[in-house]
Amino acid sequence: MIFALAIHGSRGDVEPFAAVGLELVRRGHEVRMAVPPDMIGFVESTGLSAVPYGPGTQETLSEDFIHDFWNIATPFKVVRAARDYLGGVWAEMAATLKTVADGADLLMTGIIQQGLAANTAEYYDIPLASLHCFPVRVNGQMVPLVPSPLIRSTISSLWWIHWRFTKRAEDAQRRELGLAKATTPSTRRILKRGSLELQAYEPFYFPGLAAEWEQQNARRPFVGALTLELSTDVDDEVVSWIAAGTPPIYFGFGSMPVKSPADAVTMISAACRQLGERALICTGANDSADIPHFDNVKVVRALNHAAIFPSCRAVVHHGGSGTTAAGMRAGIPTLILWVTADQPIWAVQVKRLKVGSARRFSATSRKSLVSDLQSVLAPQVVNRARDIATRMSKPADSVTNAANLLEQSAGRQRCD
Repeated sequence: MIFALAIHGSRGDVEPFAAVGLELVRRGHEVRMAVPPDMIGFVESTGLSAVPYGPGTQETLSEDFIHDFWNIATPFKVVRAARDYLGGVWAEMAATLKTVADGADLLMTGIIQQGLAANTAEYYDIPLASLHCFPVRVNGQMVPLVPSPLIRSTISSLWWIHWRFTKRAEDAQRRELGLAKATTPSTRRILKRGSLELQAYEPFYFPGLAAEWEQQNARRPFVGALTLELSTDVDDEVVSWIAAGTPPIYFGFGSMPVKSPADAVTMISAACRQLGERALICTGANDSADIPHFDNVKVVRALNHAAIFPSCRAVVHHGGSGTTAAGMRAGIPTLILWVTADQPIWAVQVKRLKVGSARRFSATSRKSLVSDLQSVLAPQVVNRARDIATRMSKPADSVTNAANLLEQSAGRQRCD
C-alpha cells in the first residue's frame, strides 16, 4: 500500500510522523512524506524521503510571535499575517498534497492544515487519518477543575475561528479540485466520514476523555507518544560526563526560540550551583556560540532522550508533548517552563498527576527556579514519577499500534 504523510511544524511535530512512516516502510509499504523544507534533512537521516511542504519551521517560529502568543494584541497580528499566508502559502501546500496523495491508499495529516488534507482525500476518495498530540477535538476533560461545558464551548469557538480563517483558502482549493463548495467546517466533515484520528498520548492524562468520545462514535484510539529514539553523536560523551559525577538535571529548550540562551544558561548554572546539582542543557534550535562555560554545566545541541533521561535527576523543558512523555517514561520528575501553544496543557497535567511542577518561562528567575527544583526533587514527587512510568506505553508498542490502525483504515477502503 501507499501512505502519504504530510505534516507542517517543528521536529516535535515531524518525528511522530517519521516514526510511523519507518514502521510502515519496514512492513513493505511505500511512504511519501511532505514536511517543512528545514525538516527534510532530519527525515532523510532516518532513511525516509520527503518533499518540501510549506515554509521553513524557523520562518513560522518567530521569536516575537512565540513569546507574545498569549498577549491580547497577538490575535490581531495573526489576522494580518494570515491573509498572505493563507492566500499564497496554503495554495502551494494544497498543490503539494495533490501530488503526494496521487495514487495513495491513505493520507495522514496534523491539525492546522487538516482542511486541505480533508479536501485532497475527498478528491481522491481515499481515507484520511489525523495524528493528534493533545486533545484537539471538542471535549470537556482537557482542563481539570474547569466546568466541562465551558471547556467544550471554548474548544468549539476555537475551531469555529479556525474555520473562518481557513475557509477562503479551502474554498479556493476545492474549486481547483472541482469539488462542490463545503458548507460545514472540516472538523465536522472529518467526523462524518468516520476518519481515523490517532491520539498520540496516554488516556490517563485526561480521565473521562475516551468515554466521552466513545459516545460520539468517534474513531480516536489512544496509542501513546510516537518517537524514533534516535541516537546522536554526543550520546556516549554525555553518558561519560554523567558517570563522572552526580546525576544531573536535564534542561531542554526544544524548538522554542530563547531570547538570550547565554542568560538562560547562566541562570540555570547559578540555580543548580545553589542546590549542589549539575545541569545538562540541550539548546536545541538556539544558537549556542556565545554561551559561557560553567564547571557544573554541560551544553549540547541534541541528544537521545530515551538513552539519557533515565540517568538524570529530573527533566526541565518547554512542555512539548514528546519531551513530556519521554520524561514520564524515564520515571523522573518534570518541571515545565512553558512558552506557548499547547504547552500549558501539559503543564497542568504534570501538576495534576503530581509528577512535577510548572511555570511560565518568561516568569522564571533564579530564585523561582531554585524553589521549583526543590519541589520537584522532593521524595514524594520522585516516587510518584516512578509509579507513573509503569503506566506509560512502550515506544515500540505505540508505533506498532499506530501502524496497525493505519493499515486497517487503508485496507478497509480497498475492501469497499
